[in-house]
Amino acid sequence: MALIEFTNKGIYCKKGGFYIDPWHPVDYAVTTHGHADHVKWGNKNYLCHDLTKPILTQRYGLEDNVQTLPYHQQIDINGIKLSLHPAGHVIGSSQIRLEYKGEICVVSGDYKVEYDEISTAFEPVKCHTFVSESTFGLPIYHWEPQHIIFKQIINWITSNHQKQKTSILIAYSLGKAQRLIKNLSSDYPIYVHNSIANLNEAFAAAGVNLPKTIRITPETKKEDLQQGIVIIPPALADGKWVKSLMQPAIGICSGWMMVRAGRRWRSADAGFALSDHADWPGLLDAIKATEAEKVFVTHGSTAIFSKYLNEIGIEAEEVSTKYGADDDDDVLIKSIQEN
Repeated sequence: MALIEFTNKGIYCKKGGFYIDPWHPVDYAVTTHGHADHVKWGNKNYLCHDLTKPILTQRYGLEDNVQTLPYHQQIDINGIKLSLHPAGHVIGSSQIRLEYKGEICVVSGDYKVEYDEISTAFEPVKCHTFVSESTFGLPIYHWEPQHIIFKQIINWITSNHQKQKTSILIAYSLGKAQRLIKNLSSDYPIYVHNSIANLNEAFAAAGVNLPKTIRITPETKKEDLQQGIVIIPPALADGKWVKSLMQPAIGICSGWMMVRAGRRWRSADAGFALSDHADWPGLLDAIKATEAEKVFVTHGSTAIFSKYLNEIGIEAEEVSTKYGADDDDDVLIKSIQEN
């Protein structure tokens, strides 16, 4: 029997009686990670990694109906052996491994293969069927090592300070913001938007310590912001508050910044190709490591990526899903396309 099927509610395991990251309310949802395109409020029960629960509680008010698992611990759901394995996307992000009568299927959710020193490093899981994202499934996307990107960001911030500009970094509240905080904390004080500060507190409650940041409040002085680093989510990039700061300089952190159209997004002053998704070679390496006989390609460049996989001898099929609508990179690319 096929372990999963793609339905109008999401990825469904009929034998187990559960959905993986459903986009409509269901009785039992297995959740890969805490981004809003993979979590919908209204499910009766949730299963996720230990470090994802604080995110679900903080963002969606979910607690009593959330069951958790550590990585690699296996449970039985109606005869389906289920376990979670590191996806490397954001803290707590998981690949869902399903096994029944020797047949193994892995649903990756979102993933990246470069270790970011916060999320547990991506772990390839051998399987017969693999469901892969393809957000950056084009050959043009090839990330530089993150230490080079962070050096570029620090140099940009230093130049801004010399010119008495306020350095504003646009980054998604969950994942990207924490990477910036960890890697920029020793240079300047970091001021963060409420949404980021709240998630940092959720991480701390779960035992994940991040460098100290300062929550931005109405009383925060613009002169202080100019002397530090400001991190805010994409939704606030065009707001009046940003424009009111002292000589604001905007730097956008996203994989889409690798292409010229991305760098022109909202007339940003700088673009840094920092992504929480795998690039083209990362996707290929991850898929080959699974040794999967069949690959289902979801959100992103599904047609091109699945076509290439078939050309190199890996049976692949593109699948339409509703993932991506609320993730940081997808919000950015929509804005790029509209401009």
